[in-house]
Amino acid sequence: MSEILVVASKVKKYVKEKAQMNTSGSTMDALTILVAKAIDQAIEHAKTDGRKTVMDRDVAQ
Repeated sequence: MSEILVVASKVKKYVKEKAQMNTSGSTMDALTILVAKAIDQAIEHAKTDGRKTVMDRDVAQ
């Protein structure tokens, strides 16, 4: 996957404020993979329900 699906500055700010830690650049790639998997699952759930709209209930929590 070439397109990053997370906002790096927001992730870095969150980590810094939450844990006073730095965030490596490769973290965005790893998070993008997790986000893409969650989106793919949500899409499949919406399809299974016969919908063309992905809703919050389609995203596993």
